[in-house]
Amino acid sequence: MRMSKKKKHPHSYYLYRMNTTNTICRLYEIQHPIIQGGMAWCSGWRLASAVSNLGGLGLIGAGSMHPDTLREHIQKCRNATDRPFGVNVPLMYPRVEEIMHIIRDEKVRIVFTSAGNPRLWTDWLHRHNILVTHVVSSSRFSVKCQEAGVDAVVAEGFEAGGHNGREETSTLCLIPQVREACSLPLIAAGGISSKNSYHAALALGAEGVQIGTRFALCRESSAHPDFKTYCRSLQEGMTKLMLKKISPTRLALNDFATRLAQAEDNGVGIDELRDLLGKGRAKKGIFEGDLKEGALEIGQSAGSISKEESVQDIFEDLLSDKP
Repeated sequence: MRMSKKKKHPHSYYLYRMNTTNTICRLYEIQHPIIQGGMAWCSGWRLASAVSNLGGLGLIGAGSMHPDTLREHIQKCRNATDRPFGVNVPLMYPRVEEIMHIIRDEKVRIVFTSAGNPRLWTDWLHRHNILVTHVVSSSRFSVKCQEAGVDAVVAEGFEAGGHNGREETSTLCLIPQVREACSLPLIAAGGISSKNSYHAALALGAEGVQIGTRFALCRESSAHPDFKTYCRSLQEGMTKLMLKKISPTRLALNDFATRLAQAEDNGVGIDELRDLLGKGRAKKGIFEGDLKEGALEIGQSAGSISKEESVQDIFEDLLSDKP
């Protein structure tokens, strides 16, 4: 399926030209095989449009948006870029049908799905001329994606922030296993934040990368400034995969995470963990900036990010010829 041709962006540094030699670039009609993670509370229209304007693929994160808010972000993103962009939809979202209908009505042509069965919406989305990419954490699920007819997969290692797979497979191990198991276009995610890790993922068999943490902490991210500042101060080992009895989630260490770790070490049950987690923890931490009681979802690569930067700074670094 083809999307309409896009005009060149006015910034001369990044004149738009689709890369026809790369599978991911051909699929999404973009210039660079760099996809921004569709992260809840971080991935609004400003971040998505900035990434798309520089030749990557920006994603709006529907997981933290009410339906009307998503519609607003789609419309604002379209006004801010004439390049392809998409929407990330966690399939466990309670109003997923309403979200999908908004995506159809607003004529978004790229959807990334996660946290659910890829068979649920792929055929429906294809009937409406929408490309479907699904996030997986194992080679077994990549095969299920191929059987379901999705257009591409994101193989995400457990270095990633936020919700993770139960397998706890690292990106270094996951990418070649998924590449061997299925023939779909393959995007690597989890711990990818630098030029070197970008090229390492391609060397392992991926055709593109999805970057979350570095974009989550950049200037255009909709996350709270205090959350960004705190995460840029993290050192190696200051994130932990938690909530394995419910849904494995990587969090930065803070007061809440310490209490959660103690509860898990004491073997508390699922109901007690749910009570401790409560509602709105991620919003409290990421969007409202509560560094003590919020759930600070961020990836391991935060330990290598120390300065404030823009989306353009990130692209210039990733695409630089400098060693």
